[in-house]
Amino acid sequence: MPELPEVETTRRGISPHIEKQRVQQVVVRQAALRWPVSGELVTALPGLEISKVERRGKYLLIGTAAGHLIIHLGMSGSLRILEGQMPPGKHDHVDIQFEHGRLLRYTDPRRFGCLLWHPLGADLHPLLSKLGPEPLGPDFDGDYLFASSRGRRSGVKTFIMDSQVVVGVGNIYANEALFIAGIHPRRAAGRISRDRYRRLAKTIREVLQRAIEVGGTTLRDFTNESGDPGYFKQSLKVYGRAGMACELCGRPLKEIRLGQRSTVYCTSCQT
Repeated sequence: MPELPEVETTRRGISPHIEKQRVQQVVVRQAALRWPVSGELVTALPGLEISKVERRGKYLLIGTAAGHLIIHLGMSGSLRILEGQMPPGKHDHVDIQFEHGRLLRYTDPRRFGCLLWHPLGADLHPLLSKLGPEPLGPDFDGDYLFASSRGRRSGVKTFIMDSQVVVGVGNIYANEALFIAGIHPRRAAGRISRDRYRRLAKTIREVLQRAIEVGGTTLRDFTNESGDPGYFKQSLKVYGRAGMACELCGRPLKEIRLGQRSTVYCTSCQT
């Protein structure tokens, strides 16, 4: 599933091609996504100019003077900028065609993503209204995590993956950040000190920023029709390395399930 760095890289990839461009037509070939594509999208978006492409957590927000198109890529979704005459494939469900002759194509083999039209401010939409701060934004730091965690008995990994606490810290990056910060994923969130949360917040920010930087150089061309969505491979320290040697102490990394998610950690280095 695309996580925050992949979504941010997608935002950076498509925004230069569609910002300040006027929509000519919206073509919906398959409306049955995670939530049905609203017919309002087909009538409301044409004629509008794209003012800005933003990201909120794992959602892309395509803004206009009349409202926002909210996009989630789901498990297998991707966006591409293509020439207008490019014929669609089997899983190419939505095209947004622009007056300059190019189009933004949404592809999703598993159809778990969504495209929703919201005529008001995007932050008022039910999917976004209760989200926590951005991990790369000014409102997120160790003091915030410390204050938010008081009295919580759930494990810290579950805590930092709660989108109402902080958005966009997905499973891969939660594993990596906790390892680098030296914190056991099962440790009760409310029993972690302020200093350790300051280190964890700094680590979360660094892990996500590094992933975005990697994505900027390895993600497939957003103007290329062929290939997979192109979510970049990374050099991960624990995720996907269960049973392999810890890079710090050499002991085998252990895998458990937390919240139905794979959790890999070092029994020696994380306390």
